[in-house]
Amino acid sequence: MSQSTTSQSTPPKLELISFKLCPFVQRAIIVLKNKKVDFDITYIDISHPPEWFKALSPLGQVPILKVGDDVLFESSVIQEYVDEVTPPSLQPDDILVKAKNRAWISFGGDILMAMHGLVMAKDQAGAEEKLAVIQQKLSQLEADHSGLSYFNGETFNMVDAAYAPMFMRMDFIKEHTGLDLLDKSPKLSAWSKALLARPCVQDSVVAGLTKMYRAMIQHMDGYLASLLKSAE
Repeated sequence: MSQSTTSQSTPPKLELISFKLCPFVQRAIIVLKNKKVDFDITYIDISHPPEWFKALSPLGQVPILKVGDDVLFESSVIQEYVDEVTPPSLQPDDILVKAKNRAWISFGGDILMAMHGLVMAKDQAGAEEKLAVIQQKLSQLEADHSGLSYFNGETFNMVDAAYAPMFMRMDFIKEHTGLDLLDKSPKLSAWSKALLARPCVQDSVVAGLTKMYRAMIQHMDGYLASLLKSAE
C-alpha cells in the first residue's frame, strides 16, 4: 500500500496520462494551468496502450492521474482532487450552486459524447439524429446560464473549466466544416468566446490540435468528412 498523501511533508508529484485529443483530461489541465501548478503529462496511443498503462488504469480508460505512487481515475474525480489540493477553490461558495454545477459538468460530458457520435455518423440521417440531441441539450444549458461572462456570473469556476474543451471542439467543427453548433445559443456563444480567450484554456492543449481534430474527422469518413471535402 502506498503512503497516504496526507502524511507527506511535501505535495506529491502530479502526472496526467491521456491522449492528445482527449477533452476530459483537458478539464484537469485547465484547472492546473489556471492555478499555475507544476505537473507532468504523458500522452499515449489509446489504440495501442502500453502494458504499464493497462496495469495502472482500472477501467483501461484515460485520463488517469498519478499522485505520487497512487492513481486516480474518472475525469470529474481528477478535476475535483486537483482543485481541492490547490487552493483557493474554483468551486462556488454556495453549496447548492456547487451541487448544481457538478450536475451540469456531468451533463456536459453527455454533450461531448453526442458530439463524438456526430463525428462518427456515417450519413446525414445519423448526423441529424446526433445534432438533434446536441441542440436539445444546448437549449437546456442555455436556459440555465447566467447570461454573464461565465456560467454562474462574472467569476471563473470549475464548471467553466469543464465546458471549455467542449466549446473548443465546437470551434474546430465550425472552422473545418462550417457547421455552427451554437448558432441558436447566444449566451453559450458568448460564454465560449470568453472561455477560449483565457490563457489557461489556450495553453491546455498540444500545438496543432485543430489539425489533429480535422484529421480525425477525415479518418472517420462520415457525414462531417463530406462537409470537409465540400468546404475546403
